[in-house]
Amino acid sequence: MKPTSHDGPPPTLKMWAAMKALGPYLSQFKGRVAVAMGFLVLAKVATVLMPWVLKHIVDGLDASINPLPVLPLLLLIAYGGLRFATVFFGEARDAVFSRVTERTMRLVGLRAFKHLHHLDLEFHLNRKTGGVARDIERGNSGISFLLRMMVFNILPTLLELFMVAAILMVNFSIWMGALTVCAVGLYITFTVMTTEWRNKFVREANQQDSKSNARAIDSLMNYETVKYFNNEQWEANQYDQFLADWEKARLKNRLSLAALNSGQALIISVAVTLMMILVADDVVGGALTLGDLVMVNAYLIQLFIPLNFLGFVYREIRRATTDVEQLFVLLDTEPAVKDAPNAKPFVIGQASVAFDQVSFHYDQRRDVLKGVNFTINPGEKVALVGHSGSGKSTLARLLYRFYDPSAGRILVDGQALTDVTQDSVRQHIAVVPQDTVLFNDSIFANVAYANPDAPEQAVFDAMTMAQLDQFVSRLPDKERTLVGERGLKLSGGEKQRIAIARALLKKPKILIFDEATSALDSATEQSILEAMKQVSVNRTTLVIAHRLSTVVDSDRILVMDQGVIVESGTHRELMAQDGQYRLLWNKQHQLQIDQ
Repeated sequence: MKPTSHDGPPPTLKMWAAMKALGPYLSQFKGRVAVAMGFLVLAKVATVLMPWVLKHIVDGLDASINPLPVLPLLLLIAYGGLRFATVFFGEARDAVFSRVTERTMRLVGLRAFKHLHHLDLEFHLNRKTGGVARDIERGNSGISFLLRMMVFNILPTLLELFMVAAILMVNFSIWMGALTVCAVGLYITFTVMTTEWRNKFVREANQQDSKSNARAIDSLMNYETVKYFNNEQWEANQYDQFLADWEKARLKNRLSLAALNSGQALIISVAVTLMMILVADDVVGGALTLGDLVMVNAYLIQLFIPLNFLGFVYREIRRATTDVEQLFVLLDTEPAVKDAPNAKPFVIGQASVAFDQVSFHYDQRRDVLKGVNFTINPGEKVALVGHSGSGKSTLARLLYRFYDPSAGRILVDGQALTDVTQDSVRQHIAVVPQDTVLFNDSIFANVAYANPDAPEQAVFDAMTMAQLDQFVSRLPDKERTLVGERGLKLSGGEKQRIAIARALLKKPKILIFDEATSALDSATEQSILEAMKQVSVNRTTLVIAHRLSTVVDSDRILVMDQGVIVESGTHRELMAQDGQYRLLWNKQHQLQIDQ
């Protein structure tokens, strides 16, 4: 994943860059955006007219101007109507634009979800689930805040500022308008500079928040391991340390916020005091009326109250921009394995598999595979055996194209995997892994996951072929029994049967068994092997195994050592060679005798 850099364009440009990134989503609702903007202008026009009407009401009631004052009924009705219009048009704007905000959040959230599933295995092996989830959550919240505040606060406040400054210049003096603009300019400058200083504390608090959340989820997902080693208190201490770092970062954030709020309040207080002194002096001199004083005061209140809120909005916009920035960094992360621009759909034939001089490394300093060559003929069952770390499972991952070879080619029916689309190849390959992870749903739903559109009977048939039906029939809720998170309510053998049934329902031409029995007891292993034998018929099958006794019936056995194939043949042929396979066989057989 690309690192998140805090350097680069100025923060204000980053904010507009974030808004620009949301442009394609907003363009789907041009009509709604235009209507919302219309309501925004109407609401602000009504807001700005209220102090002007109030001035005439006060002047109409001022005995020094009108010796026989009368009740200005029409003006009072107009004032009430304008106040209602301000609220009504504001609510109408919110109602129209809320659909835009919610749909944008939905589309970006869906894009992030789909993008995570398209990223390569290496990304998911290195990621911290809690931290990524929190990045997406905060990013979506940031999008909502940016859109709402830009339309509901920043644009209306700026529009009102220009309108009020123009009214003050026309009705009073250029100095009144200039003082208003200068005060607002000073306020915004102070807010921006102080907020940028504070932003490092916001980032630090977010980072500590993600770390503590990731640690908590990681600990809870490994609940059994924690219990096995009596490490509850150690985990609590670790989590508390993360929370302590978060607490320190939050404290810095709060103290810097107090400094910002105090400076903003000082600027507003000084500006309001100076302007009121100027107007009051003219009222005393008779140049202005009492209504003018009331009007100016009303304008200042209308302007500076939302402007004071604008300081909060800008702080939150910077925070939201940081969150959105992190989300779009995630969305811009390129998968290490992706389809070629001219990749074609894979066309399945007899399902032959060939590894042609395949080399691979996770780390350039150490090769895992070195020029591996072998072919699996259609319908053939080939086993890979060898010491741990010899590269067996890596071959399976390359065949499923979780990774691409560093050198060489992998061909299925003569088609190089790098020349066809990943999705079209994977449709015809099923994997029964060593550690079967299930969804927290029913047994039926977990089997049906291989083909959600399959008829119920097809699911039951797959369960029967995987010898899962007898176990299910003994359960009170039968196939509707919930398996628990990650399948923790089931034994290893039961989970493996579900994995086999799931693979069968996919109806693949190529089957991969990756250490599918390594964690099972002998009795369970034999029943799983029988199920594996049945489902492998007429399918091209690759079996990766540590226990040699599980692959003696294979058409061919390949022995791997340090990333190369050192022996090849049937069980009988390899035993006759008196090589590494026989050495492994004797060692495992002796261990069984000793036990």
